[in-house]
Amino acid sequence: MNDQKPNILPAWAAPIAEFRPGDGREAQEQKMMLALIAREGDAILFRESGCAHMTASSIIVNRSRTKTLMAFHRIYNSWAWTGGHADGEHDFEAIALREAKEETGIEGLRRIGSGAASLEILPVWAHVRRGKHVGSHLHLNVSYLFEADDTLPLRAAPDENSAVGWIAVDDLDKCVSEPPMLPIYKRLLKRANDC
Repeated sequence: MNDQKPNILPAWAAPIAEFRPGDGREAQEQKMMLALIAREGDAILFRESGCAHMTASSIIVNRSRTKTLMAFHRIYNSWAWTGGHADGEHDFEAIALREAKEETGIEGLRRIGSGAASLEILPVWAHVRRGKHVGSHLHLNVSYLFEADDTLPLRAAPDENSAVGWIAVDDLDKCVSEPPMLPIYKRLLKRANDC
C-alpha cells in the first residue's frame, strides 16, 4: 500500500496550469513547472527553495512596438528584461509590474493581452550577489507583456542595475549579451505585436 499523499496543485498555480503554450518548449516547461509546484507547494514561492523557485518578468514595449524598455543587469553585464523573485507572493502579474516599476521608474504600465504571455524555466549559474555566494538554481518564470509611454522619465535602481533605457527592437542582437535570452525576448516581442 502506498502511503504517499497525492501531489495537488495549490490554488495560486491556476494561471500556470491554465496557460496555453505557444510551442513545444513552453508545453514541456509548463509540465515541468506544474510537477515541481505540485511536489514543493508554497515552498517554491521562496528563494530559499534553493534548487528552483518562482519568478516573474516582463517585456515592456512602446505604443508603436518599435522599442523595448530594458535595464542593464550588473550580474550578467547585459541589457535585460525586468523581473524578480516571488518571495512568498503568488500574484505573478503584480510581481512583474512591481519589479518593472522598481527597476526602471516607469509609470502608467498597461498590460498587453489577457494574462501570462509565456512560461520559462531559466538556469541561473552560481554567482556572488551583495557579497554573498548564490548557488546555481532554476527560475520558474511567468512572463507578462506591458506597454508604456516611451517619453516618460526613467531612473536606474543602483542596487539592481546600472542603467535603464529604451532599446530599439532592431538593435536587440547588439545590446543583449546573453545569447540564450534573445529567443525569449524575440518571442515575447512578437506576441506583443500580435496583440
